[in-house]
Amino acid sequence: MSTRKAASSKPLDLAALGHLLVVYIVWSSTYLAIRLAVREGAGFPPFTLGYLRALPAGLILLAWGWLRHQRVRVSWREMGLLAFSGTMLWLGGNGLVTFAEQRAESGLAALVVAATPIWTAIIDALLDREWPSWQLAAALAVGFSGIGLLTLPEISGGVQADVVAIAALVAASILWAIGSVAQARQPVDLSARVSAGYQMLFGAAGFVVVAALMGEPVPAPTTEAWWAYAYLVLIGSVLAFTSYVTALRRLPTRIVMTYAYVNPVLAVLLGWAVLGEQITVWTIGGSLLVLLGVAGVFRERQLKQAPPA
Repeated sequence: MSTRKAASSKPLDLAALGHLLVVYIVWSSTYLAIRLAVREGAGFPPFTLGYLRALPAGLILLAWGWLRHQRVRVSWREMGLLAFSGTMLWLGGNGLVTFAEQRAESGLAALVVAATPIWTAIIDALLDREWPSWQLAAALAVGFSGIGLLTLPEISGGVQADVVAIAALVAASILWAIGSVAQARQPVDLSARVSAGYQMLFGAAGFVVVAALMGEPVPAPTTEAWWAYAYLVLIGSVLAFTSYVTALRRLPTRIVMTYAYVNPVLAVLLGWAVLGEQITVWTIGGSLLVLLGVAGVFRERQLKQAPPA
């Protein structure tokens, strides 16, 4: 039996499903926590919040790896790869989401970012210099039409700040996809915990530079923003990432990847329940199309990677 078939036929581990549930809930709620920390009057400048979040989380993960006797020394090649992917993922992806959520609602941010697998598929096709299949092309068209429906009300409103927020969210998705593809194509021989720790530290360094260039003020967070910050560091970064790695090791990948469908839906519901964010016809229609496009991308990849009969 092939390794792929053996992995897919493993009985489901209830404890691992518990870790996946953590990923479902926590990663969905980070959009809400970011919004609570950076919205007007909250007191956290976006890129300052980024390095205050990434720095301690990265140090915790590296210390954790060292205590578990995992290799923490890296070569120059590994350092370059981790610096690039960490900058793309944290400064580019997470940083621009945090910047956008000063104006954009948390649910909208989650739905636009949900299209990341679509951008990943496009980048893979460009690097491989191959035309997408008709199934992939259809999935991309459906997904992008969903993004159009989600963002049309904001863009048609003509408010420049909202247009900038939408552009930042789209750019965040593209940069996160670039960082993800770089990791997949140039993997490093480190544990996932140590690799993520280094990427967070490189991201934190990028946040410091951008915060200084933008002249961000000293944070003056409200009590609510402090709680959101603590949640992002300890729960959103350290706990949820560890649960994600555990789930990947103990469950079939196709089951773990369902978080890409669950997170945006739960994020919209949390934004509605906690902050009173509106769920409109545009939200429902656009989110369905985005998720359908993401499902099409995953399905096309599954068919492409399946061994011949």
